[in-house]
Amino acid sequence: MKKTLIALSLLSGSLLAQAGGLLTNTNQHIAFVRMMARGASHEIDAIYTNPAGVAWMDQGWTLSLNIQSAFQTRNVEASFPLFGTEPKLYKGDAAAPVLPSIYAAYRKDAWAIQGFIGVIGGGGKCSFEHGLPMFDSRVMAGIMAQTGGTVTPDQYNINTAVKGRQYIFGGQLGFSYRFNDHFSGHAGMRMNYFNGNQKGYVEAILNGTENKLLNLRLDCDQTGWGITPIIGINYRYKGLTLAAKYEFKTNLNIENDTKELEDPTGSLADFKHGVNTPSDIPAMLAVAAGYEFTPKLRATLEYHFFDDKHAEMANMPGTTIGKQKALKHGTHEFLAGVEYDINKTFTVSAGAQRTDYGLSDDYQSNTSFSCDSYSVGLGAAINLSSHVKLNVGYFWTMYSDYTKNVPAGNPGGYNGTTLPGQDVYSRTNKVFGMGIDYKF
Repeated sequence: MKKTLIALSLLSGSLLAQAGGLLTNTNQHIAFVRMMARGASHEIDAIYTNPAGVAWMDQGWTLSLNIQSAFQTRNVEASFPLFGTEPKLYKGDAAAPVLPSIYAAYRKDAWAIQGFIGVIGGGGKCSFEHGLPMFDSRVMAGIMAQTGGTVTPDQYNINTAVKGRQYIFGGQLGFSYRFNDHFSGHAGMRMNYFNGNQKGYVEAILNGTENKLLNLRLDCDQTGWGITPIIGINYRYKGLTLAAKYEFKTNLNIENDTKELEDPTGSLADFKHGVNTPSDIPAMLAVAAGYEFTPKLRATLEYHFFDDKHAEMANMPGTTIGKQKALKHGTHEFLAGVEYDINKTFTVSAGAQRTDYGLSDDYQSNTSFSCDSYSVGLGAAINLSSHVKLNVGYFWTMYSDYTKNVPAGNPGGYNGTTLPGQDVYSRTNKVFGMGIDYKF
């Protein structure tokens, strides 16, 4: 039987979480890609990383255009009695070949106005060409229950594949003010718009026939929007910069526009037409300390906290309790970066980041899983002229596998099948970027 290509998206969380919290992309500028820790910046990327620092930029207009290409794998190695004696590997590929962001700032004396447009969450398409274990296992368990065990897995074929897309577009506007020679502050907001598409088709067909034993089918668009208030402060004394930014929680509900839904297993109830699912962007605190050791050598240490436990998320399967309650704590990130001016034309830089999500078994699922990680970035800035700077950077992420064991239970068990099972989640991530900063 010819394999039917189906699509079934990741229900929540970022499809292509490149850097940042569970629902937030922090790599908005190539300067971050090449250095990681940019929370003490006074350049154009400060619009996102240190908005109060924009008050220290050069007078007049500065613009920036950045393009990133991100590629990730999201794999699930599943063990389940009906799969056989060996674990079954489900490979997922996520890609965002073009992730643009645009920055603009204008400074006049003590005042600065600034804004940017970018993809602040999601940002890609993900496909599992052989489906996901959560759907295969439910279909197989459903067939076993319907036939009293007389139809075994070797008697039928499951045709399935999975893919989806998800973007959160952000448009930010704010004002910064320099109070004196040392302090500046910032107030602004960001408009966030969620756009996603979820489709699905899973079919189980008896060998040698056209008889369909059990089907899942889905075609669902999802949209939503929310506002993020942002404040910041910057202190500068000689070579020292201390800075902080706080983004308030964004209340974001995603509404379903469901065109097709066939769900005999009850797995896709969250996708019924008109259903609203909470998917808040958590509050974020960023604090940074930067120091200029010499006119050529600069370094920054930075810390991020994402308050995921107080951001409303979709409910855990079979409950009315949001997934955020299952997290052990919010996301902690630790960053360090250094850059060195070789001469007036070339600057080289490198940085690293550690991300700890506070994960738990109840939070993790096939459709939304994360793994703690280390990231390393490096790159260069090239002053093509007194007005034009080229930034290039590359970073990759090393993830820790997460193993989730589920005992048998009635009700309960692996994906609600009452049988035991195990998932091992793993990921990879690589990002390359290039951007141009232009001063008028």
